[in-house]
Amino acid sequence: MPSIDAIGMVARDMPASLAFYRALGLDIPASADGEAHAEAVLAGGMRLMWDTEAMIRSFDPEYRREPGQSHTLAVRCDSPAEVNETVARLAGLGYAVVREPWDAHWGQRYATVADADGYAVDLYAAL
Repeated sequence: MPSIDAIGMVARDMPASLAFYRALGLDIPASADGEAHAEAVLAGGMRLMWDTEAMIRSFDPEYRREPGQSHTLAVRCDSPAEVNETVARLAGLGYAVVREPWDAHWGQRYATVADADGYAVDLYAAL
């Protein structure tokens, strides 16, 4: 039976994209900054992958980045304080905070930060 193995994203600027995910703690070698394709293995074996726009155009010459997005990545933190600290650290590195940390009615501390390509990354922890 087929199973989802990876989540792929298109990077405008590979080094900038990878820097954001390194700041979140992913182990991505520095050598990946100069590649057209990069990936990181997540807990449980799922892979997060990035391709440059040039790589995508190599097999889809009509590719154009569309405004908006249809997905969000979610990052579980160990505590509400870790949500706050991570958002503050990422903001200090220059990443846009889309939604400041707040206590959601469903029982989580929640926040959203945009990566270098504008993809929303939600951070959360149980209250």
